[in-house]
Amino acid sequence: MTDSLTIRRPDDWHVHLRDGAMLEAVAGHTARQFARAIVMPNLTPPVTTVAAGEAYRQRIMAALPAGADFTPLMTCYLTDNTDPEEVRRGFQQGVFTACKLYPAGATTNSDSGVTDIANIRGVLEVMAEIGMVLCVHGEVTSADIDIFDREAVFIERILKPLIAELPQLKVVFEHITTSEAVDFVTGAPDNVAATITPQHLHINRNAMLVGGIRPHAYCLPVAKREAHRLALRKAATSGSSKFFLGTDSAPHAREAKESACGCAGIFNAPFALESYLAVFEEEGAIEHFEGFASLHGPRFYGLPVNEAQVTLEKVETQVPAALPGPDTQLVPFHAGESLRWRFVG
Repeated sequence: MTDSLTIRRPDDWHVHLRDGAMLEAVAGHTARQFARAIVMPNLTPPVTTVAAGEAYRQRIMAALPAGADFTPLMTCYLTDNTDPEEVRRGFQQGVFTACKLYPAGATTNSDSGVTDIANIRGVLEVMAEIGMVLCVHGEVTSADIDIFDREAVFIERILKPLIAELPQLKVVFEHITTSEAVDFVTGAPDNVAATITPQHLHINRNAMLVGGIRPHAYCLPVAKREAHRLALRKAATSGSSKFFLGTDSAPHAREAKESACGCAGIFNAPFALESYLAVFEEEGAIEHFEGFASLHGPRFYGLPVNEAQVTLEKVETQVPAALPGPDTQLVPFHAGESLRWRFVG
């Protein structure tokens, strides 16, 4: 029986750190477990320029606890009017690691997103030329498409044609939730990979709907049927370098979640590694955990793997019902539950 596990220090390839007081409240949770993180740009206003990316990075660094060893990797929020040369400049200057495609209206603070993929064709051509990664929120937003089908339809309408037309473009299909996404990424060329969240490995849509509406299990893309959850678990624990860790940790004040129109997002940063490792243990695949958490992501992005190490111990960890936020409470993923591992550091 494995009593402890030591791996190279992981990175989080998809996180929402927010801004202002919320940033100060949550940044330390991500920095505690991860060396680097791809930081989402959907602020108000969004991060659409090199200057905005530099300023946001400075605010993140200022919000970190003293002594934290953490590097935020900034992303550029794409709009219909994004200047390809601004993207090129941000990448060449080391400000932007990636660009983020939000279909307009797909999720929190995405109203300024792209209304038609054709509108950013020039940007995507530049990204393919310079080797810059496109991070994709893969859902269509048409009112006639059922919310549980939006990811699968996006693959057929948007992603497959995009990869065929720009075969050099590096694409991360973020927070995949369906067996269709697993199959697409598995069969795609090496320039296509995907991140998987801890919540989509643990819960299916029953978690939101059985026994009452459960807002703290609501995120976008929403959790799907059990068959999809099992497909995600198989992909994450397979050892395939096409799949890697991206928490999509997305904190909201408790009252914003528990409201008549609750916000989408699950705050999983405080116990992210414990949550992921529980899945790998249940699937009998602990030997693949380091690849998923620490190796596959850096290699896809063309970055060095981290030299430092972290250790998790086989000790029961109680997840608190709530954590302090800015004049509010934040309800973490697994709130009130017990996890079988503890992050030591």
